[in-house]
Amino acid sequence: MDPLTWTGSLAFLNMIFAIALVAMAAALVIWMLLSILTAGTRHVANADGTMTLAGNPQAIAGLGVKFSCLLVAALALAYVVLGLILGSDAGILGAISRQLLPTWVALLLLFGLSVSFKRRLGLYGKLFDSPIGMIGFALVMFWVFTGLFGALDLIATHDPLGQISGMKNKVPGTPVRGADEGDYAWYLLGGDNLARDVFSRVVKGAGEVLKYAPLATLFAFMVGITLGLPAGYYGGRLDTALSFIANLILAFPVILLFYLLVTPEIVATGLPQFMAVVLFAFPLVFCAVLIHSRFRTQPGKNRIWLAVVLLPIFLTYMSLINSAGSKIDFWPLDFFEVPGGVLVVFVSVVFVNSPTVFRIVRGLAMDIKTRDYVAAAQTRGERPWYIMLWEILPNVRGPLIVDFCLRIGYTTILLGTLGFFGLGLPPESPDWGSTINDGRKLLRIYLHPALPPAVALMSLVLGLNLLADGLREESLKD
Repeated sequence: MDPLTWTGSLAFLNMIFAIALVAMAAALVIWMLLSILTAGTRHVANADGTMTLAGNPQAIAGLGVKFSCLLVAALALAYVVLGLILGSDAGILGAISRQLLPTWVALLLLFGLSVSFKRRLGLYGKLFDSPIGMIGFALVMFWVFTGLFGALDLIATHDPLGQISGMKNKVPGTPVRGADEGDYAWYLLGGDNLARDVFSRVVKGAGEVLKYAPLATLFAFMVGITLGLPAGYYGGRLDTALSFIANLILAFPVILLFYLLVTPEIVATGLPQFMAVVLFAFPLVFCAVLIHSRFRTQPGKNRIWLAVVLLPIFLTYMSLINSAGSKIDFWPLDFFEVPGGVLVVFVSVVFVNSPTVFRIVRGLAMDIKTRDYVAAAQTRGERPWYIMLWEILPNVRGPLIVDFCLRIGYTTILLGTLGFFGLGLPPESPDWGSTINDGRKLLRIYLHPALPPAVALMSLVLGLNLLADGLREESLKD
């Protein structure tokens, strides 16, 4: 079987795509130079905000950037669509596009439904009025769907941990030696130094990253909100003590902290588990206070909601902190086992991110508590936790949602960095950081093992940042 080229029968588009990229780069350079040269001058465009060739030079350059970007996007879409139709006849890009068919279908359905009902979907619907937000959302959801369908074995072509003889460090598009009937015939993105399929590892790695980064960020927000609201609302000694602890943690070097936590002697003391006992209790406390403050005057509803919400959270909490053969091993109903390496990484990420979230929430609470609607709630006789959770917190959701998206990106980078240094998830995990670390050992000779996971990590973080910018832009319009 012949090796695959990158574009196969679509090679005729390569020259056009290269010209379009050069034109886009030239348009961007010209637009930036004109922006610098004409800084401080007043430009007038059309009344509806559009620009035409009748405008000033900067407006003309802006049109050039717009049209060149649209041309590049149209050609990239042509590669995807034609690749879906032709499959491996369209080379590596066509085969990858065909493998990602479930992701494309899910994206089309999501965007179609979201655009159709965007006026009924609040801030999420307004996101589709922002081009930057839409691009960011598309990038993020691309990897979310890829990770989801990859976990269901609908995209990956081979076992991400499987090794095939003769495929060590093979270039992208190399046919698999001795492939049986029903096996995928190529390593689409080549093989790594252990003869594993890079494409399958990138797909599976998306699921690993998206499994831990959002959840760790959510836990950090629970800790930060639960401590930041009372610190900002009450002030005084409570604020001073909590702020001092937060600043102390922020002053500690992050990588050194991780090195300490993964040291065998520290792990043997059970410190990561004891930290988990404290940090993982905050979602339980947050939900309990949230429900009780809302239904305090309705005892029947209060008891029902507390039981329905807190019981599964409590069972999950006990399963998280309990580990057979460890310092904490007393709970009989252990529904799942968390690997020691995963627990250390998770606890460390929550511990590092919580102080920053605390400072943001504290600052917002200090500002919002002076507003008239807070004074009105105090006049009605509402209790402090009700005011904090049901008056202040809903009114700071915009900045917190934006920061949540950004922080998932930071956490993703942090997980990748830890994997690169060998401090992240277990060695057999196909997460992007570990894959980059494996590939960088022969980076001067073979680029293909390290480059795809690096590009994947970059695109996901870029999407999260663009999504946060879009959300910020739309939230400011309210």
